[in-house]
Amino acid sequence: MNLLAIDASTEACSVALSFEGNTYQKFELCPQSHSLLLLPMIDEVLAQANIKLSQLDGLIFGRGPGSFTGVRIGIGVAQGLAFSSDLKVVGVSTLQAMAQQAYEEEQATQVLSGIDARMAEIYLGRYQVNEQGIMQPCLDEVVIKPELAEAHLAITEPLYCVGTAWQAYDNVLSELRTEQGEPKISFPHAQYMLNIGRQAFEAGEAVTAEQAQPVYVRDTVSWKKLPGRE
Repeated sequence: MNLLAIDASTEACSVALSFEGNTYQKFELCPQSHSLLLLPMIDEVLAQANIKLSQLDGLIFGRGPGSFTGVRIGIGVAQGLAFSSDLKVVGVSTLQAMAQQAYEEEQATQVLSGIDARMAEIYLGRYQVNEQGIMQPCLDEVVIKPELAEAHLAITEPLYCVGTAWQAYDNVLSELRTEQGEPKISFPHAQYMLNIGRQAFEAGEAVTAEQAQPVYVRDTVSWKKLPGRE
């Protein structure tokens, strides 16, 4: 399948295009600039492949968890593009995408993904690779205080860990990870959403643009009640 993946859920902004066996991708760390960069990045990868959006079979978007604003930007762009070209969409977890990258780049088969969720919490997910080479969740993704993560996971041996949670709270979380040094993967990358999304399309899980939904994990009502949040 020919697919375009986009993600704006964290400080990183990325797009990846899979077309006729070739992959084109753009990745940039750009806090608070996603709305300015995402569409030009999409135009660039389409130009590299010399194709139009209408030649694709579908779109993949980073559904979260991550920044509320970033997740909404990514979904909004995906919906607009899908409407304009009559394409279906699939949402992919940002935590799962990082675990997929760990498998594809580091051959890690059991991965713990964690993103700094601010407010002294982290988004956390545990994944194991299946027979098709796709990372699958072992537990529901959660938002949790770092000091409660070990008890929640109840793991018996350290796992390969990825994400910004370890940069922010390594003093609390270090015992959960293998002796891999500093986690090499900090942010989700749209390139590693392609295989996950492709499997979802093939399984008939794609939806129309208006059905695209974010997965915030954190309770949005509680978030909005905090001073300065909106």
